[in-house]
Amino acid sequence: MFTNHVKRALAAGELQLGTGFGQIRSVEIPRILAAAGFKWAFIDTEHGGFDLETVQDICRISTLSGLSPIVRVADLQYSLIARSLDLGAEGIIFPRVESPELLERAVSWTKFPPVGVRGFGLGPVNLNYQPASFNDIIETYNRETLVVLQIETVRAVEAREELLAVPGIDAVMIGPADLSISLGVGGEFQHPKIVEAMEKVRDSCNARGIAPGTQTRSPALARFWKERGMRFLGCSNDTNMIYDRAAELVAAIQKEN
Repeated sequence: MFTNHVKRALAAGELQLGTGFGQIRSVEIPRILAAAGFKWAFIDTEHGGFDLETVQDICRISTLSGLSPIVRVADLQYSLIARSLDLGAEGIIFPRVESPELLERAVSWTKFPPVGVRGFGLGPVNLNYQPASFNDIIETYNRETLVVLQIETVRAVEAREELLAVPGIDAVMIGPADLSISLGVGGEFQHPKIVEAMEKVRDSCNARGIAPGTQTRSPALARFWKERGMRFLGCSNDTNMIYDRAAELVAAIQKEN
């Protein structure tokens, strides 16, 4: 079966660096990300175009490469969440959450009974072809699956204590793009309003033993939030990294002496 090293490291207070992945349909990408030192990548089925077969392929090569695959589902629906886990995701990111009641139901869909209501559909491929009893499988997956809440709006920030009180949340990923828009400072990622809101969420997470985190668009922003205690920390994505490095190479070659 599997051990979720990202979940365990976060619980131990360690930084876990990840990235976004939602455009380039190649199983070589997870191998590159793992070799570069990323610990996890979120497979973006909210804004990306991956179908289920692609998600399955990426999850399998990710786990073989030592990169933890976490699926950001398009919506809080049982079929999207449970099926992503059946395809090999080691965790789920819930987007656009504002309702504690809906969040509680969504968490229950990530866990087998008696903890939750997830239906059992795992087979040998999920278990890496290792023999295991139903009880061992259920206990392992209930324990190791990472559950991540996204906070992306002013309303969610204001409701953070209610949201974080829902049992089973392991980490938070603040969505700075949507949060900045919600705050009326779209794209100003170090504006005092967004910094204040994100620090409120961070402090509430720390008080409850939940790993605080965010997605960032540059190394400078990632360092900014690393220094402020974000531990489930994402930076950039598959296409932006390729573009940024390509542009850097071209500029360096064309630079006049």
